[in-house]
Amino acid sequence: METAEQANQQVNPIQITYPEKTVHRAARAVRCAPFGVKFYESMRSRSVAIAELVGVAAVQQSMTRSPLGELAAENELMWLIQVGMLRREVDGQGLTDRFRLTPLGFLLLDRWQANPAAWTQGRWGDRLRNGLWRWGRWPL
Repeated sequence: METAEQANQQVNPIQITYPEKTVHRAARAVRCAPFGVKFYESMRSRSVAIAELVGVAAVQQSMTRSPLGELAAENELMWLIQVGMLRREVDGQGLTDRFRLTPLGFLLLDRWQANPAAWTQGRWGDRLRNGLWRWGRWPL
């Protein structure tokens, strides 16, 4: 009988190894982002449209921590793309308004599900460092 890890290896035979610096930067960006845990958990099985993240309804559905406008939501999503957490979904016509997790995103979600206490909002130091990286747009 095969274990779950062996079954996962068969489904996803390529294991990507990320530098810890990359993982920490992405984790910090996620902690500082305005999105709720439900946003990331729902991305495990499906893509999420930007319309699901806008306004008071997104807060009521626990997708965001506070109401966001469309431009603010897109800016936050674009930063998560830049740090490697998300990717934009593409269809036959080109880019869509939907987003998915990358392998790095799945890795972080797996780590957080194994240790839910690590799933916290960013502290002031995290927010400062994340803000400086975003403002400077230094090479990642």
